[in-house]
Amino acid sequence: MPIFEYRCKQCGHVTPFLEKAGNRKSHVCEKCSSKAMEKLLSTFAAKTKSTSGLSDSSCPTGTCGLT
Repeated sequence: MPIFEYRCKQCGHVTPFLEKAGNRKSHVCEKCSSKAMEKLLSTFAAKTKSTSGLSDSSCPTGTCGLT
């Protein structure tokens, strides 16, 4: 299950919740107990392994996977 972050519209506190995608359950702010929560847009990362040997073909900058 993915982790989604919600921000309280009253106090601004951000809380992560572990839930299924598309969940319609309402959340309560753990800091001020408000029910006025908004889901935040979050980024994620996925690591894949190239089987073709052309590791730069799926990387627009050519620096993906470099440490």
